[in-house]
Amino acid sequence: MVHSVELLFDDRTDAAVRQVWDELAGAGIRSLAGHRSPTNRPHVTLTVAEIIDGGVDEALHPLRDRFPLRAIIGAPMVFGGGRSVTLVRIVVPSAELLAVQADVHRICLPHMPRGALPHGQPGHWTAHVTLARRLPLEQLATVFALPGVTRDIPATVGGLRHWDGDSHTEHRI
Repeated sequence: MVHSVELLFDDRTDAAVRQVWDELAGAGIRSLAGHRSPTNRPHVTLTVAEIIDGGVDEALHPLRDRFPLRAIIGAPMVFGGGRSVTLVRIVVPSAELLAVQADVHRICLPHMPRGALPHGQPGHWTAHVTLARRLPLEQLATVFALPGVTRDIPATVGGLRHWDGDSHTEHRI
């Protein structure tokens, strides 16, 4: 598994994204609403690596004063290809959001023994919130007809977490 550092939303934004997950599920789309783990929550991954040691939690503490951070969850987008894709909503990349991502990445590097994965590096990162994985291409027309998938969501980022994919635990920063 992988480790990551992620942005978490305030309760209002979290509920708005979950509502989109539910709208997709109601239309017969397998969304993240079906993932029942207590740690499954809307988030934006800032950086990711095979491992990020636990010392990163303390190292990231100084960034807590950067929150709350305002953002816009905007247009839908798909990653991947073939018979299925991952459906996401882009998070509009403001200067402030890009600066937070770059700072998180820089702080995390000494805690990543094997380095960061390429898609989490500044300049290669796409800010997004995942809605559905392994979405069959033939369901895209249904997806894009749903109002919740295409309507902008004013968002507030409330803080950070370190996700440990090996133990499936989150560490709130």
